[in-house]
Amino acid sequence: MSTPPDGVRPDAAPPAVVKAADLLAEAARTVTACAPVRDLLDAGADLETAYAVQQLNVRRGLDAGRRVVGRKIGLTSVAVQRQLGVDRPDFGALFADMAVPDGGEVPAGRLLQPKVEAEVALVLGRDLPHPACTVVDVLRAVDFALPALEIVDSRVRGWDISLVDTVADNASCGLYVLGATPVPLTAVDLRTVTMTMTRGGETVSEGTGADCLGSPLNAAVWLASALAERGDPLRAGDLVLTGALGPMTPAAPGDVFEADVRGLGSVRVGFAHEVGVAHEGGEL
Repeated sequence: MSTPPDGVRPDAAPPAVVKAADLLAEAARTVTACAPVRDLLDAGADLETAYAVQQLNVRRGLDAGRRVVGRKIGLTSVAVQRQLGVDRPDFGALFADMAVPDGGEVPAGRLLQPKVEAEVALVLGRDLPHPACTVVDVLRAVDFALPALEIVDSRVRGWDISLVDTVADNASCGLYVLGATPVPLTAVDLRTVTMTMTRGGETVSEGTGADCLGSPLNAAVWLASALAERGDPLRAGDLVLTGALGPMTPAAPGDVFEADVRGLGSVRVGFAHEVGVAHEGGEL
């Protein structure tokens, strides 16, 4: 399973990178959103500077005993790319303690401003070490697929984010929920899968595999190549969240989301009511 390289440590990082990483880490620790970090970085900060901020906080997590179990891909929607003025996805690290069981509940106050999106998750059975990764490489490497819910969250107040902000903020990672039945790729065409996500039984998002960079496999190829170029390739056992199949939806206390990805199954998560707030029917 992949482990990010040592990367930039606080005693070697540029002061602006450390300051941005500190601000985001404090926002996560206190569950209090912060101002955008783009203004803290050097004028014209590029993606590499933003990834340096991300990597610094990932390294801090590892030093604190957290475990990286894979990666998430963001910005797989062409519409969102155009909105942020970019032509590529981004990625963030997934930690083991971000996992919520299928049918489980997110505790009140765990996240700042969560939104939910349905995705295809891939679990690798082989390494993907080559910078020029191909679809064939990915097909051979994937052990199985699962339906997934990614609960994205921004430490930046009001989701006032640029590409630099979201990359620095670990690609706006929050939590994730995986379905329980593994499906081999020989049993499903990921490009043509259809997704329906409901909140409280009402449909709030729909899409297909083709809405994720043309196919979730294309997204996985991009990620594998990008990470291999950085000397941090995807490894056997890694989890990959390949990107949203449809629009994300804000989540509030008491909400229950369920996504059905035809061919892969369904996945469900609830959000606990605020402490001390009365509600009909007792606890979820």
